[in-house]
Order: sequence, then structure tokens, then C-alpha cells
Amino acid sequence: MRPSYKLGGGMVSIKTARDIEAMRPACHHAADTLVMIEPYIKAGISTDDINDLVHAFTIKAGGIPAPLNYHGFPKSVCTSVNHVVCHGIPGNKKLQDGDIVNVDVTTILDGWHGDTSKTFYVGKAKPRTEKVVEAARKALQLGIAEVRPGATLGDIGHAIQSYVEGQRLSIVREYCGHGIGRVFHEDPQVLHYGKPGTGVVLKKGMVFTIEPMVNIGKADVKVLADHWTVVTRDKSLSAQFEHTMVVTDDGCEILTIPSQ
Repeated sequence: MRPSYKLGGGMVSIKTARDIEAMRPACHHAADTLVMIEPYIKAGISTDDINDLVHAFTIKAGGIPAPLNYHGFPKSVCTSVNHVVCHGIPGNKKLQDGDIVNVDVTTILDGWHGDTSKTFYVGKAKPRTEKVVEAARKALQLGIAEVRPGATLGDIGHAIQSYVEGQRLSIVREYCGHGIGRVFHEDPQVLHYGKPGTGVVLKKGMVFTIEPMVNIGKADVKVLADHWTVVTRDKSLSAQFEHTMVVTDDGCEILTIPSQ
């Protein structure tokens, strides 16, 4: 059995070296998908077009798009445009110059999951748009920099929260990173806010995502009638970046990097 240790009512899985090697193809493919889709992110493309491209790319590689039919989610990828925070459902909406869109990809290969996302600019961005997107990108980097054996989840959350709020932006609290492996979402929950030295202590072999959602306005969000799409209550822009990583001997390794 895979070793684990207790977190409240759940168990945090510790992946073996063999597990990590088995996860790599899924993580690389998820990252490759974002590379593949980037040239298509232009004014006039619909989010359904993005979905179709991601779906075809995943199936061609022998993978499964994890979002499809996950608890009833109807598409193969999440596309979150402008004030959509996360879980945007692809449709006939066409992107326009000045928009931003987060493309959230999760690939299953040989039973293992790789999860990553990126917020793309559509055409030329306004300075305020760049501020929230680049802050989300930086927040992820700062969170990753805290990952090492002996650190805590609170250290990650604090690094993200203090930076984002220092930029006079807000961090979404209702959604978080998560453990991942053969299961799409498992313990631990990786909050993007917190206090240093609190929460689960990180150990070598833990695999999880960090995926901060940063709003240019207030942090408050709501779920639309489709029961999936999360938007900012004040309709302000929101941006997100995500990586899957593993805790190593002295830090961490980002697994969701392109294969080449």
C-alpha cells in the first residue's frame, strides 16, 4: 500500500518514485496542451472551439480529458473569460480583443492526472488587465517557492495572500489547490491564504496543485445557475495560474512542464 498520513478525516497520499514517473506523461501532456492552444487564442475564436481543440489533442495522445462528465461537467476543459473566476463552461461565446481567458486542462493518462492552467491575453491588454494577470502569475511563483519538506501549507497560503493583498488585489478563498494522483481531487486542500507555520507539514512525495485565483476587485464570488460557472460578484476581472508539483528532498519539482 502507498504510505500516507492522516489529515483530519482524510489521508494525504505520499507518492513513491515509481508513482511520480507514472504521473509525468499526464502532467507533460497537460502542459503541452496549453502550448498547443496558445496560437489559437485570438479574437473571434469561441470557447467551444478551444474545447474541441483540447479534446481532440487529448484523445489523439491516448488520454482522457478529466473534466468531461466529472460530476456532470459537460465539456473537456474549463474556459473562464474575464470576470469568470473558474469552472467556465465552453460555449458559443467568441473571444474579443482585450479579453482574458483562463484555460484549465486536466489530462488522464494510464490512470494518472496532470492538472495545469494559464490565463491568456486576447490581443492587447489594458494596464489594469495586465496588473491582475501578472499578479496571479507571480502569486503562483511565490507559493511554489515555499514548497519544501518541513514547510507548511500555511506558509504557501501566506506567501500568496500577503503578495496579492499588497498589490491591492484580492484572493478568492472559496476554491483551492488540491492533492492529485490517480484521483483528480484528494487531500490536502491547498488554501491560497493563511498563517505561516500552520496547517499540514509538507513531506517528500506529496503531490498537489497550487492555483491562486486573483481578483482585481473584491474577493466575493458566486456560482451561476449552471451550478459550475464561478464569477466575481462585482464583475471585476479575475485571473488564475496553476501547476502540479511534487515535494522533493530539498524543495519541489513542477511536473506540469511541456515535454519539450
